[in-house]
Amino acid sequence: MENYVNNLTPWQRLELIRNKARPTINDYMPMIFDEFYEMHGDRYYGDDAAVLGGLAMLGGTPVTVISHVKGRNIDENKKSNFAMPHPEGYRKALRLAKQAEKFHRPVICFIDTPGAFCGIEAEERGQGEAIARNLFEFMQLKTPVISIVLGEGGSGGALALGVCDELAMMSNALYSVISPRGFASILWKDASREKDACNMMKITAEDMVRLNIAEHIIPEPIGGAQNDLCKTAENIKEYLLEATTRNLKKSIDVLLNERYTKFRKIGEFQEISRDNETD
Repeated sequence: MENYVNNLTPWQRLELIRNKARPTINDYMPMIFDEFYEMHGDRYYGDDAAVLGGLAMLGGTPVTVISHVKGRNIDENKKSNFAMPHPEGYRKALRLAKQAEKFHRPVICFIDTPGAFCGIEAEERGQGEAIARNLFEFMQLKTPVISIVLGEGGSGGALALGVCDELAMMSNALYSVISPRGFASILWKDASREKDACNMMKITAEDMVRLNIAEHIIPEPIGGAQNDLCKTAENIKEYLLEATTRNLKKSIDVLLNERYTKFRKIGEFQEISRDNETD
């Protein structure tokens, strides 16, 4: 893969990934996978258009694909609830992941959401429980899980598809515990300071690799993925072929132990005794 230094600020990247021309999973799907067969419903409540899932072939290997869905226009965004899943979306994702485990198919997740939907109806149907259940079950899933942040990776809505063996990020993607606007609203009681928050939150792909949260950065063309969709899709597919092959070679015990260790080391810090402090 080609490498280059990304000099864009976090705010510039946020503006770029919110650009309506930026490719979505619907653009990438036919360029990366063969014979995609979509599956619907969580078998509890209904189907959620904010989460796409199904079976596909990746270079001759059967895989399960799960993704947040963003739209290109107002009608597409209304259909997919602006990529903010309801609990049935996460339950659909878990149903497909457990099916993949049964047949030892790798699970490939694409993350692209500002966060899970926080409306009353979502809470009534157990939004918090659905996300927590995914975190719990994906951590123990006995098959490889590869996740890629395509654009926005916001809060628990993103992490519900982010418990994986390898996390990769597009070079302009962002991954955060809360949106910059939410951060500004809480810290300064001023949502208009979204830009200030974005630039100080350490949420870029480079930050995620440095903090041992992500393992890989998938390069985009200068100016963003929309400037060369074919090349961007080629880079994603190249990474996925390598990652699935690498992880399928591991035994289940090794896979689960490495996944556990990956998440246990996130947020490590050292305590300095006051006796060792200097003036």
